[in-house]
Amino acid sequence: MTVALLDCNSFYASCEKVFRPDLVERPVVVLSNNDGCIVAMSREAKNLGIPRGIPLFKARSFLKEKNIEVFSSNYVLYADLSRRVMDLLSSRVPVMEVYSIDEAFLILDHLPALPLPLCRELRDDIQRGIGIPSSVGVAPTKVLAKIAGGIAKKRSDGIFALGDVDAAGAGASPPAFGHEKDIDLVLGETPVEDVWGIASRLAKRLRERGIRTALDLRKVDDAWAKERITLTGLRIVWELRGIPSIVMEEVAPPKKGIMSSKSFGHPVTDLEDLLEAIGDYTARAAAKLRSQESACRLIDIWLTTNRFRESERQYSAGTVVSLAEPTDYLPDLVAAARRGLKSIYKDGYRYKKVAVFLSGIEGMKGLQGDLFRNPDPRKSALMAAVDSMAARYGPGALSCTAMRPSNDWQMRREMLSPLYTTRWDQLPQVRTG
Repeated sequence: MTVALLDCNSFYASCEKVFRPDLVERPVVVLSNNDGCIVAMSREAKNLGIPRGIPLFKARSFLKEKNIEVFSSNYVLYADLSRRVMDLLSSRVPVMEVYSIDEAFLILDHLPALPLPLCRELRDDIQRGIGIPSSVGVAPTKVLAKIAGGIAKKRSDGIFALGDVDAAGAGASPPAFGHEKDIDLVLGETPVEDVWGIASRLAKRLRERGIRTALDLRKVDDAWAKERITLTGLRIVWELRGIPSIVMEEVAPPKKGIMSSKSFGHPVTDLEDLLEAIGDYTARAAAKLRSQESACRLIDIWLTTNRFRESERQYSAGTVVSLAEPTDYLPDLVAAARRGLKSIYKDGYRYKKVAVFLSGIEGMKGLQGDLFRNPDPRKSALMAAVDSMAARYGPGALSCTAMRPSNDWQMRREMLSPLYTTRWDQLPQVRTG
């Protein structure tokens, strides 16, 4: 088997550069929710040594001194450009797994083009057609492809192959792709904590037993691996040996729980603001629920103040609201969430965050309903219309919760870029002459 991992480089920062040609060689950073910390950087920004996760207020003077462009997180733009990348890949490679917003595993067997030339074409097409740079690691298994992908990011041509893959068109260096000694050399230089699937706590235990590199892990006994690092760990060992053992998930499995939660832009004290927020968060979670054709039985609600502000009164509470029957109908979900919030709300506190968690999730097909109540087909039709409007005009096009023009709960995003690809009124403009 030949597996490729295509990874979009510095994805959030690269998305911000697509419609800003003036930023091609400029360092760019992207902030977390409420413009709190730096969570993503372009290659130029990484080369300046900016620590990931540093709060904006600590880095502000350095950012200004180095003329670094700063953006608030624009998740709608990132999701749309990710969709375009994945659509392009799926049109060329029938068997693929979307691993994250900026990564996809591809099976390159039985295709008209040879693996490495095809990877080069895919990279070029994504760069030319969408504007996103990418790198590709190619290997016989997913774990080895992950390791190869890390090396590919550091190469000028953006491609690196490990194991028995076709090297035609791979470029000039390094030579001798596909030789066992090359895999041993690479695995011997890969720390065990950098192996995909090896968490930091497990890596620490392995190091205590003298297993410090991917090569060391590859050589462990099967029985020992199954006993000490479970069957999942044994599969990783097999993958390091070039034996495909982690299945491709062409369709993401339905989620068993769906969370929607963001910190507020400012401390919130008013119950009406909290009810607006809980309605909006529930709508976002419900959209994900319907996208996987599921319904839920339970809604968990959490409400908390800012525990880092020790001078303020602290309060945190949660509750679970049970539904009469599993549903994906937004008005029912929002009504239940509002009931839950009202039951735990206390006046006189400055709230930092509210969260919604949908659980007790079941597939809509074969759903067991209420014996004494007939399902209302109008509900399904209404939700289909809501989803259609959201697909056409963006999330929040329709809402069952009144939203006041001014509120304190919306995220603070003072450096937000336009929604170039999903809003007619924010389409990029080109001036000539």
